[in-house]
Amino acid sequence: MVTTTVGKGLVLGAVTLSLLAVPAQAAPQQARPRTAGLPAPDTAGLRAVLRATVAKGAPGAMARLDDDGTVYKAVQGVADRGTLRAIDTADRFRVGSVTKSFSAVVLLQLADEHKLSLDAPVNRYLPGLLPDDRITVRHVLSHRSGLYDYSNDMFAKSVSGFEAVRNKVFTYRQLVDLSLKKARTNAPGAAYSYSNTNFVVAGMLIEKLTGHPVRTEYENRIFKPLNLKDTFYVHPDTGIPGRYTKGYLTPDTAGAALVDATRQTVSWAQSAGAVISSAHDLNTFYSALLGGKLTSAARLAEMERFTPIDSTTAYGLGLRRRTLSCGVSVYGHTGAVQGYYTYAFASKDGRRSLTAVANTSNNADVLGTMAGTLESAFCGKQAKARRDAAAVGWNAEWTDESL
Repeated sequence: MVTTTVGKGLVLGAVTLSLLAVPAQAAPQQARPRTAGLPAPDTAGLRAVLRATVAKGAPGAMARLDDDGTVYKAVQGVADRGTLRAIDTADRFRVGSVTKSFSAVVLLQLADEHKLSLDAPVNRYLPGLLPDDRITVRHVLSHRSGLYDYSNDMFAKSVSGFEAVRNKVFTYRQLVDLSLKKARTNAPGAAYSYSNTNFVVAGMLIEKLTGHPVRTEYENRIFKPLNLKDTFYVHPDTGIPGRYTKGYLTPDTAGAALVDATRQTVSWAQSAGAVISSAHDLNTFYSALLGGKLTSAARLAEMERFTPIDSTTAYGLGLRRRTLSCGVSVYGHTGAVQGYYTYAFASKDGRRSLTAVANTSNNADVLGTMAGTLESAFCGKQAKARRDAAAVGWNAEWTDESL
């Protein structure tokens, strides 16, 4: 396995462990100090988590940690069950609900441009869309609107539900209408209730306020300024450009064969979950966001006004906060789309960032095990003993494919 890194690179392979030290410049230089206030990453622990993830049923798993100039990479298993090509941290993949952070950033930039008020009713900008004028933009971005998550019904059965929408193209309005057929979960602002419907509405707001497709706004406001060369929004195309890891859906029936779910429109999610990216690009994105490079300080502070979910997790505006076993809090988002689980988080200052991916979904054991990558990356050897049960707080709010 050949890998090139900037700074010091630690490459953890599917079969062997190789260590590379690649200087960023020809002249000798001192090693960078680790990110202030954080323990050194536990790279052996990171590899162990990925190994356990594959043992739980994922064909492959990968992680990339960017630590203030030092890069650590870990891989285990395969990207393609047919060819047995090893998974690689340079591979592209579907990020699922990590997309929500991209959508939130665009709307916060529009707020910075005085084109949007977070506390204005959604119906001010999209007249008649929602049945309650009390639902604000802030409620939508913080999952406190009470709008029912239409995807709960779509994927009550994993494989048949997926096959029914794999090649289907929805309009935003059709998805909102599916939600409005069901009773709302709570009054506006009364409670947190995760719902893809919220970020479908966010996509509608972006398109109405800019006059452009969300794809154009993602590209012009985030992808191009950050030079995210592996990040795309191709909806309704079904393919992933370039080199990618295939995604495999775990059926509900124990022992049934995994389903190759790589090709799909992801039209059921769109601005709630259809972005394609890489570990490098997601780390770059969250480092830039938390480092104050994508919004004003005031808008970032709005994004970081968190509603508690349980004792360890909270949600802001398209942004999650997770408090780890060592007391460190990390910021980012999780993602699940058929065939892929993603954890993408960074330290408060953005100087240390981690993206970890498993190429399966509908497997709670894999999802829970993958949470251990955060412990290894941000708590290091100070992390308490990792248990699958530690991820219960992450799992309880999700219907897996709506992460």
